[in-house]
Amino acid sequence: MTNEAMAPARRRDARRNRELLVQAAHEVFTEQGLEAPLDVIARRAKVGNATLYRHFPTRAELVDAVFREQLAGTMTAGELARAATDAWEGLVGYLGAVFAVLATDRGTNDLMTTRLEGVGSLEAVHAHNRATIDLLLDRGREQGSIRADVTTEDVLFALAALGRAVPALAGAVAPDAWRRPLALLLDSLRASPAVEPLPSPALTAEQLGDVLQGLGPHRPPRTSPE
Repeated sequence: MTNEAMAPARRRDARRNRELLVQAAHEVFTEQGLEAPLDVIARRAKVGNATLYRHFPTRAELVDAVFREQLAGTMTAGELARAATDAWEGLVGYLGAVFAVLATDRGTNDLMTTRLEGVGSLEAVHAHNRATIDLLLDRGREQGSIRADVTTEDVLFALAALGRAVPALAGAVAPDAWRRPLALLLDSLRASPAVEPLPSPALTAEQLGDVLQGLGPHRPPRTSPE
C-alpha cells in the first residue's frame, strides 16, 4: 500500500486519538483537578505519552480543547443574564448556573477560580464574566436592588473564594449544599436584604470539619506538561 493510500487511515487514527485524549482528560480533570498528571490521561485514553504531547504540546492547549465548549456555556448564561429586565434576577440566575458547574466539575472549578495562562477560551470567559457582573451591578444600582458601595472586584473576589470551597462542600455534605452560602453572599449585595428562608440545611460541626479537610492545601495548576 502506498503512502498516499495510507494517509487517510493515519488521519482517522489521529482524529480518534485526539478525541480519546480530550474525553479522557475531561474525566481526569473533573475527578482530580487541573494538576492531574498527564501520563494518567494518556493511560486513560490508551495511548502513549508521545501521542499526547504530539496533539497537545502544553497543558494549556489540552485544557483549552477540553473546556472550550463548557466555557462557552458560561458565556451563554451570561448573555441570558444580561438580557434580563430585572438585574437582580439576572444576577441570581447567572451565579446559580455558574456555581452548579463549579460544584460538580473540579476541572472547570480550577479553571474558573484560579489563573492559568495560555488558555484562549478561559481568557475570553473571564473577560465576559467580568463584563456581565459589571453590567448587572450597574443596572442593579440604577434599579435600587443592589447596594451602591459594592464593586465588581468585591463580587469577583467573594465568588472566587466561595467557588474554591464548593467541590469540598458538595462532596462532604450534599450536591446542593453550595446554595446556602451563595444565598448568603447574594443577600449581602442587596440594597435592602430580603428575609427569606435559606436553601439547603445548615452544616453540622462534623460536616464543617469534613468540608475544611476536603479543601486541603491548594497549589496553582502548572502551565506546561510535566
